[in-house]
Amino acid sequence: MYKRVLLKLSGEVLSGESQKGFSEDHVEYLIREIKAVSEYGVKLGIVIGAGNLFRGRDFEGLRPTISDQIGMLGTVINALYLKDRFEHAGIRTVVVSQIVSLPSVKLINYDDIDLYFDAGYVVIFAGGTSNPFFTTDTGAALRAVEMKAELLIKGTKVSGIYDKDPKVYNDAVKYSVITYDEAIEKGLKIMDTEAFSICKRYNMKILVMNFFENNNLIKAIRGDNVGTLVVPK
Repeated sequence: MYKRVLLKLSGEVLSGESQKGFSEDHVEYLIREIKAVSEYGVKLGIVIGAGNLFRGRDFEGLRPTISDQIGMLGTVINALYLKDRFEHAGIRTVVVSQIVSLPSVKLINYDDIDLYFDAGYVVIFAGGTSNPFFTTDTGAALRAVEMKAELLIKGTKVSGIYDKDPKVYNDAVKYSVITYDEAIEKGLKIMDTEAFSICKRYNMKILVMNFFENNNLIKAIRGDNVGTLVVPK
């Protein structure tokens, strides 16, 4: 069983695929999954994207430095929304970020993060890496290393990593476990290059799984055979 986990989710977890805003059904599902994990005593960090609020095409004509900052602010919006919804469900939650100064957002401080975990809080890391030109995948990798996570879970809508696109090829084969070197050799796209490099450098295990299957998150944290596990060796 993993005791210290970083969960990376896309903003579409809150809205539904190709939708915007907040879907009550999707949010309630997320709350149930997180509540089960928090009641298990897991020290859980979360990084969430902002795809339910903004997409790349919304920023056509803007400089990347500006569009990336808007995206980072979107992750703060989602984090604050989740904080309130989680707390109404009895999940103690704190939002930390380096990019804003708001009454409900704390600055990232390594010692404080340990205190939050010890006190039973879910910690939501908002604002990505705090710099433009980096994705929330990279932000998740960075925060996973900073919080000394044993596992980085990438919650997706697919059940793991395949040798080819399972939506296109019926004979696609799913990997249960694969090493970093094997993934690189086979040219498998797991995270963006920067994020993957950080995880590889610090021997961070990555689990890619279908977040939208009931109880998959708690199963993954218990070490059940869920999704695809990427390991150092």
